[in-house]
Amino acid sequence: MDRLTPEKRSWNMSRIKSKDTTLKHTVRSFLHRNGFRFRLHVKDLPGKPDIVFAKI
Repeated sequence: MDRLTPEKRSWNMSRIKSKDTTLKHTVRSFLHRNGFRFRLHVKDLPGKPDIVFAKI
């Protein structure tokens, strides 16, 4: 059972940023500078991973 009301839960979840956070941007910049090429937010894979290395 949820301790929060639906309104409070909605308010909390609306403030959680899931894409393009500072840490994710830093990791992507590091990977790209070191020659790794990747895709972002691939929707057709299970779980919708943030970074996908298509060619290995």
